[in-house]
Amino acid sequence: MPQITCLLVPVLLSFILLTRSVIADLRSDLAAANISNVFPGDSGYAKASEPFNLRFDYHPAAITFPSSPQEVSAVVKLGSDHNLNIVPRGGGHSYIANGLGGKNGTLIVDINRFNNIQINPSSNTTIIGAGNRLGDIVQILNQKGRALPHGTCPYVGIAGHTALGGFGFTSRFWGLALDAVIAIDAVLADGKIVKATESIHPDLFWAMRGAAPSFAIITSFEFKTFPVPPHAVVFSYIWQLTYQQASLALLDFQSYALSKPNGPPTHLGGEILLKRGMTRGSVYFELTGAWYGPASDNDGNDAINSTLSAFLSRLPEPVQQSRSGNGSYIDSACVLGGHADLSTSGALESHNTFYAKSIMIPEDQPLLEQASVEFMRRLGSEGFDSEADWYVQIELWGGAESKINSIPIESTAFLRRNTLFTMQLYASSFDTNPPFPKGGFKLLDGLVDTLTSNMPKNWDYGAYTDYIDRRLDNWRTLYYGKNYKRLETIKRQVDPKNIFKFPTSIEL
Repeated sequence: MPQITCLLVPVLLSFILLTRSVIADLRSDLAAANISNVFPGDSGYAKASEPFNLRFDYHPAAITFPSSPQEVSAVVKLGSDHNLNIVPRGGGHSYIANGLGGKNGTLIVDINRFNNIQINPSSNTTIIGAGNRLGDIVQILNQKGRALPHGTCPYVGIAGHTALGGFGFTSRFWGLALDAVIAIDAVLADGKIVKATESIHPDLFWAMRGAAPSFAIITSFEFKTFPVPPHAVVFSYIWQLTYQQASLALLDFQSYALSKPNGPPTHLGGEILLKRGMTRGSVYFELTGAWYGPASDNDGNDAINSTLSAFLSRLPEPVQQSRSGNGSYIDSACVLGGHADLSTSGALESHNTFYAKSIMIPEDQPLLEQASVEFMRRLGSEGFDSEADWYVQIELWGGAESKINSIPIESTAFLRRNTLFTMQLYASSFDTNPPFPKGGFKLLDGLVDTLTSNMPKNWDYGAYTDYIDRRLDNWRTLYYGKNYKRLETIKRQVDPKNIFKFPTSIEL
């Protein structure tokens, strides 16, 4: 009995502001509405409230599992009646556990039961329930020869991924996931069930493509789909470089990305991956990505090597290079996702203990030489000495004719339509379990400071909402910039009581 009491203490303390009567009434109301749920003390609560990032530990007031828009509406109305903040949870992969409210005492609307997928072959559109995971979507659409732009992890949920951006290796020729959305079915803060499109609730539709969790709970999307590429292969080139060589390599890749017309074609998706080098002062440097063009160029040469030759010719011979996949789009998705089978049915959820930051580098203000040198110097010294496991991904977003940057900036709430690279900086424990390594915050903060301090004072960089970071003081500017004021206005209209609230939600 003493052991059980000790286990319950954190949960009980977390609800000091929630009276027993509120919890009891909410439980009774949900039972009367026949809506599945778990509360603190229930047998399934601990598992249901486990975050993806084990650096956080939040205790929701309750977690509900509705299976229809009407049930979502009922949950929202009940939560509002009991003065609770409400958040949706899809795949549950928020870096800062926003899907658990980002604090104790939030009412969670888990949307995983919204897992329908309907494909309309005549219009080449698909309706996808907000509870679906990327891996399942890839498999089902591929059966009809169709696809969407999105990330590579099979277990990421479509809702949050799309609502905040949705970058993947096909994005340079298809756009972000949110750019493929043509309609959204959602439940507002007053419980009203709505459809939002360019012509129906256009302000809401604009806001939902970039900041959706602040405005409504999505139950389904309608997407336009794209024909799967006839050929696809995953490639990788790996070097062990001194920090000076790594700095030059990054600048060379930047020059290649910006060059016209001989830069990367849109059917090349790629990123630079940086990790701890083998010796102090060195950096692991990898160019990896996917090629969705023909296997050979017009002269019969290997198309990937021909396309990348302007960059590869400036580096030493790679210590390792590879091609993966059988040439089909679905196989490339399996390779990128790290799984032979993309189905997420019955799969165990993975967890980690980590911190991540991001920085979006604009095309018209690319990295200066000094910024690259000092950044790589820091990776080769402090990065080598760090107690944290870490990596840096430098994703190629821009370049000639990138679909991401061709979308008019006013079309959606997603602001950064002038991005060359999106850099994700990620530090974690080596065994994925707590505690978070000492010095992890300092390492990543220092790396970002190194970049910003070696760029002009007016450098208009941003940050990516899918790599959300609650430690940013200026997150409103970095994530939303000039769009934030319009988002505030729409928030007042559709959620005047600020029901949908979490640490990085649009504020009133």
